[in-house]
Amino acid sequence: MKREDIRNIAIIAHVDHGKTTLVDALLRQSGVFRSNQVVEERVMDSNDLERERGITILSKNTAVNYNGVKINIIDTPGHADFGGEVERVLKMVNGVILVVDAFEGPMPQTKFVLKKALELNLPVICCINKIDRPEADPKRVIDEVLELFIELDASDEQLDCPFVYASAKSGVAILELNDTPQNMKPLFDTILEYIPAPEGDPDRGTQVLVSTIDYNEYVGRIGVGKVDNGTIKVGQEVVIVNYHDPSKQKKVKVSKLYEYDGLKKVEVQEAGIGSIVAFSGIEDIHIGDTLCSPEDATAIPFQKISEPTLSMNFVVNDSPLAGKEGKWVTSRHLRDRLFRELNTDVSLKVEETDTTEAFKVSGRGELHLSILIETMRREGYEFAVSKAQVIYKKGENGEKLEPMEKAYVDVPDEFSGTVIEKLSSRKGELLNMSTVSGGYNRLEFSIPARGLIGYRGEFMTDTKGNGILNTIFDGYGPYKGDIAFRKQGSLIAFESGESVTYGLYNAQERGTLFIGPGEQVYAGMVVGQSGKGEDIELNVCKRKQMTNTRSSSADEALRLTPPRILSLEQALEFIDDDELLEITPKNLRIRKKILDPTLRKRAGFKKG
Repeated sequence: MKREDIRNIAIIAHVDHGKTTLVDALLRQSGVFRSNQVVEERVMDSNDLERERGITILSKNTAVNYNGVKINIIDTPGHADFGGEVERVLKMVNGVILVVDAFEGPMPQTKFVLKKALELNLPVICCINKIDRPEADPKRVIDEVLELFIELDASDEQLDCPFVYASAKSGVAILELNDTPQNMKPLFDTILEYIPAPEGDPDRGTQVLVSTIDYNEYVGRIGVGKVDNGTIKVGQEVVIVNYHDPSKQKKVKVSKLYEYDGLKKVEVQEAGIGSIVAFSGIEDIHIGDTLCSPEDATAIPFQKISEPTLSMNFVVNDSPLAGKEGKWVTSRHLRDRLFRELNTDVSLKVEETDTTEAFKVSGRGELHLSILIETMRREGYEFAVSKAQVIYKKGENGEKLEPMEKAYVDVPDEFSGTVIEKLSSRKGELLNMSTVSGGYNRLEFSIPARGLIGYRGEFMTDTKGNGILNTIFDGYGPYKGDIAFRKQGSLIAFESGESVTYGLYNAQERGTLFIGPGEQVYAGMVVGQSGKGEDIELNVCKRKQMTNTRSSSADEALRLTPPRILSLEQALEFIDDDELLEITPKNLRIRKKILDPTLRKRAGFKKG
């Protein structure tokens, strides 16, 4: 049986091609908001970090009504690091809207998300967005999209997909390029016509596959999934089973049931096939579980999420300033918080180490881990993290394999040489070079994932902020050999106290400082980047002594070069193997793992 009054769609695209803005336009024009209601832009990006960075991190559900049909819409992330979100969400929908920028055309993540949709045989509506951009070229982009479909072995039905042209920002869509844009009606009509209605057997036992987990401090874990067969009711007894874990069989009760209406969850008593529902009251629920009737406990197949490729250690902070700025500082707090993150993030892996003070956390990339660090920092946690390391594997013949990335670089012609030189020194191999409009070159590299650690900041400097770097995981390949990362050493404080202008003035000749006067420092803390290849110890707390001929302030005012304040990403990129990044709600401090200079030298000799 088909539910003609429901459509379930996911909006997929490369980062920054306008998915969330498109959802805004659909919400506004379906009457979700009152005519006089003040609504923020990108209303689906509800998390502070999402709003600040302008990216979607977690997939979000919403629903609109159009011509008597309820359209459930899922907004997905575009960043490769959050690919795990996209993979599982596609199991809930019956079709996708692929959004492509009318100037940039298909990008690496476009290929990744489209490949996942085609593998699941989902029909695709292609939405060419930002047609009002001055340099937009929708005709060229259509050809590129069709080439991508062919490259991914799309079937004839999938190749015959409808194209809609839109400006999500202006809230208009058209079916032909010479039409007069008025509203989003052409896109709504295309969804109803082209996306199939969900099918299922209403008389069979309940079957709901859990595709997303939400978490709320008051009600605990909230499972979200689509009703594939039967109906689900409040108070119903169900069994949790899992396709990949046949031993899992647990009887539970559904205590509350919700459906989506606009941006709200609305409590309902029961839901039928095709409905996307959220339910609470079940503690031990995980992504990939199926809720079934006890008499027909059949699990729904669910693809395993891709493995993490990068790991770092999260360590209890033991610096001399530990415990002064954070609310949660002990190993128990750190452990509980990291394991709680696994409730909602399927791509993350947390492992205990041989000490209770440290935990190995593995994720899909630098951005994935830095978002977790920033979230914990804002919640009041204080801890330290080590340099990110890639996760190696052993090949069939025992050889060492490492994660490889495809890097796509759009860069003005004048900077191409620098980028090629830098990426080649990081074991990158140039596969392709082509010219795109506006004096830009597009370079395609195959590069080890570790070659990209710490490169983004350098890339932005080298291209004066004009370059665009996109990467996507490209499987495991043979180990490419050692890479020399940092050419410069660190400037290390050898005395604890407060930094003063006189000490900093003398220190700034030795390199670039990360701190200004009046900051708390301790022995072993990194206060800057050395101009040379080795670490230099210096005293930034040194005051000028008064002599019998003049006072200590008699000289002219000392001029300090403004310090280089590192963001979280820049600090994570900067730290070396023998350093840690101390993270508190108020400060980021780089420090040596071994604070004592004598013990540090000894360890260096042993390693040497």
